[in-house]
Order: sequence, then structure tokens, then C-alpha cells
Amino acid sequence: MLRSCLARHRPRLSTLGQRRLVSTDQNIRLRGDNDWTEFQANRASFKSLVNGLAQYGSTQTRDKTWKLRDSLHKPARNATISALLAAGAHFGHASSLMNPNFMPYAYGTRSGITVIDLDQTLPLLRRAASLVRAIAANDGQIVFIGTRPDIRPVVQKAAERLEEQGYHVGDRWLPGTLTNKWQFFGHEVVRTQRVVPDLVILMNPIQNMNAIRECALENVPTIGIVDTNVDPRIVMYPIPANDESTRTAEIIAGVLSIAGREGVMIRRAEDKRKAEEEERLKEEKERRRFAQQQDELDSKAESNSFDY
Repeated sequence: MLRSCLARHRPRLSTLGQRRLVSTDQNIRLRGDNDWTEFQANRASFKSLVNGLAQYGSTQTRDKTWKLRDSLHKPARNATISALLAAGAHFGHASSLMNPNFMPYAYGTRSGITVIDLDQTLPLLRRAASLVRAIAANDGQIVFIGTRPDIRPVVQKAAERLEEQGYHVGDRWLPGTLTNKWQFFGHEVVRTQRVVPDLVILMNPIQNMNAIRECALENVPTIGIVDTNVDPRIVMYPIPANDESTRTAEIIAGVLSIAGREGVMIRRAEDKRKAEEEERLKEEKERRRFAQQQDELDSKAESNSFDY
């Protein structure tokens, strides 16, 4: 009897308000139009807050959540200091092993370990990425060298992103590859193909000093990850970072390879534009030639009409 009376005197709700929707608190149900309006307003406010913070690294969505091996298969276009810190790029060698020429890139020492200044690393990485993009846009060949077992997949993935313009060396740099190219590749190959790269990127420079020397003799620019025990002058474009960290190599190689892929896309777009321009000029030339022939025929027809 009481339930029937309450049901008879209950205020009539709209169709939208009669839905049994549950708010974020599972114990509270929406019982009226005002509750539904407040719930919608709170949800819209929360969504706008998430969207506003997404550009600053919010992990509210599945796509923005960090996953293992993302830096290898899905590298970021631009590196950040937080990503380099998480990868351990700032860890150097013992202070007693620091090369004196590395001093401008050192932040300080902690527990006998030299700490690399990532504020110096980031702009140098961006400079190297701009160089890779420019060389790839000018149809240059780029070689990634990483001869440690843990970074072989890194250089392979990086070279694959550049497609036909990317190459990698993952096992061992054979001495004489560039300086003795006539005997190494053969006279026919050297004359008909490009065997000297336009840029070489080294993930572990110390283990590939032969490649650095040959690039210097052949005037090939080099980019390399240099640690605290390495003289940054051995490569043309040094990137101070921990050269023994696999994740650091993944981040740096990912940034450089994506920049190279952008350069490849720029070159293809330019080639397409040139082809379309040549086709347009050819059509315009054919149109003018046809119009000239038509004028000649018209002039001949007019001259023959006066013979009567």
C-alpha cells in the first residue's frame, strides 16, 4: 500500500531522466533531471581537462600510455629530457675516466660517476636530426652502424624507415670498405653505383674507429653517441649520451630515422611536383603546337579562297 502511494505521488520524469544511469560513485544513482544535468556537466569538464593535459604527457588514454619497447617499434618524433632521463642517457663513466674534451657536456659528478648534461644533448640531437632530414631530402644514402648485439635490431629498424636510402651494419665494419672500395666492390660496381654513403650514424663509436677513420678520409660526415670517456671530436656531429644504454640508442636512432623518413617524403613530394610540372609544360607545348598548326591551316584556307 505504501509503495503504491509513493508511486502515485512520485514526480513524473522525462524519458531521459528515467534511465537508470550510474555515476562515478556506484552507490549513487541519478534520480532526476537535475542529477542527470550535473552528471553530464561533470563528465564534460573532466573530458576537457584530460584533453587539455594530453599535450603535456597525460596518460589518461591508452595510446598515450608508455609501453615496453615503444622506443624501438614506435619511436617518438621528438625526444624530451624526461624520456632521456628515463632511458638513463645521463649516466656516464667514472670521473677518473672522463675525457678532458668532454668537459663542456658534463653536468657534474655524483658518487664518482660523471653526469651528462642533457640540456646539451637535446639541442645537439635536434641539430643531427635536421642534418639527417636535409641529406635524405637530397637523395642521400645514410648508414647506421651498431655492432653490439643489443643494438643490432635498433640500427636495422632505423635503416628500414628510410627504405631504399637507408643501410645498416650490425655485425662488423670490414676494414677497407671505403678506402679500398675498388678492390672491395669491383671497378664495375664503383663506376655504376654509389658505394660511398652521404652520412654515417654510429651508435657505438669506440668499437668502430676504423669506420670513423675511413669516413674522415672519404670526407663523409659522421654522427655519433659519445660518452664521457670519448673525445667528442672523433665525429663531426657528437651527441653526448650514455652509449651503453640500449634504450638511449633506441630513442636517438628513432628520432634520427624518423627525421630521415621525413626527408624521404619531402624528396618524393618534390619529385612528384617536378613530374607534374613537366607534364603540364609538355601539355602546354602540345597545345601551342596544335594551335599553331591550326592557324597555318586557317591561313592557307583563306589564301586559297581568293584564287577564285
